[in-house]
Amino acid sequence: MRSRFIQRISRRGLTGGRVDKSAGLVLAALVGGLVLGAVGWSLQQHRHRQALFHARPFRRLAALGYLRRHPSVDSARLLHDYLRWESHPLLRRRARLVLRRMERILRS
Repeated sequence: MRSRFIQRISRRGLTGGRVDKSAGLVLAALVGGLVLGAVGWSLQQHRHRQALFHARPFRRLAALGYLRRHPSVDSARLLHDYLRWESHPLLRRRARLVLRRMERILRS
């Protein structure tokens, strides 16, 4: 004869079905957070597209992201000027990467 406890475990599994529900909720929250973050970052880039020489580094980073998605000869010239002006090493490195990518796209 099996005890009630063993019968309950064999029917529901060791966790009683609770882990499956909570794992689904955690996954849904994670995906939702990623989607909201991506939308928020896109809005920041669009909002600060002309803030390449702004005093706040975050706005300059957003402007670099916007320029990366909109390559043009004028944007490349602007990035050359920006590289001479920018003193923050991480933003300079990001600007160099954006400029290289832009030049590669404009050459082809």
